[in-house]
Amino acid sequence: MGGTRPESLEELLAELPADLRRQAFTHASRVEQRAESYERLAFLGDVVLSLAVSTHLYPRFERYGAGRLTKVRAQAVSGPSCARVARALGVADELRRTAPGDATDRSAAMLVESERVLASVCEAIIGASYLAFGFDRTAPAVVQSFAGEIDDALEHPVDYKSVLQERLARRAEVVNYRTIEEQGPAHDRSFVAIAEVGGQELGRGEGKTKKGAEQEAALHALDRLDA
Repeated sequence: MGGTRPESLEELLAELPADLRRQAFTHASRVEQRAESYERLAFLGDVVLSLAVSTHLYPRFERYGAGRLTKVRAQAVSGPSCARVARALGVADELRRTAPGDATDRSAAMLVESERVLASVCEAIIGASYLAFGFDRTAPAVVQSFAGEIDDALEHPVDYKSVLQERLARRAEVVNYRTIEEQGPAHDRSFVAIAEVGGQELGRGEGKTKKGAEQEAALHALDRLDA
């Protein structure tokens, strides 16, 4: 690896062993065993992506607290972010090219246009790169390819609740918020809210308003999802 510019995911993708590359682009509907699809690689890549971005952010923003770092990371590695990186990597074209001959045009188009599929393939490529080349080589490539998403998260932050909702939607889960405590006089109230998924508490937060408490709860829920 020569030069000062870090490699990109596109460059690692070009070097992936054929079996890992094939698996990274294979949807579960196209194989008899789900384990042969990109899902396992995406599971691994999700963790590698989160760690790579966290490792990049931590020393560069020493004044950022854990909460703000979590929010930036969550936005930078969100489904829409992964899908945008996937498009830049040419994932959509590759999915079209590798579609089985008996696949209908409609089914192939649905896969290519699905943000969830594109995001999962992006994570699978990261997972495959980690298996093939290790973290020390994959992490800088991840940061290189996600640089625009990281910058956007720093400059144009979105709210925690939206990011959490999007993350959970990828798992077909829904979050509900519930205020469980109110304290203080009317002019100086504080609220405690919890974010629940399937009736189970995923995050808890406190704020001067109910919305503020819910934002904090969503933030802690995101942190827990990435733990």
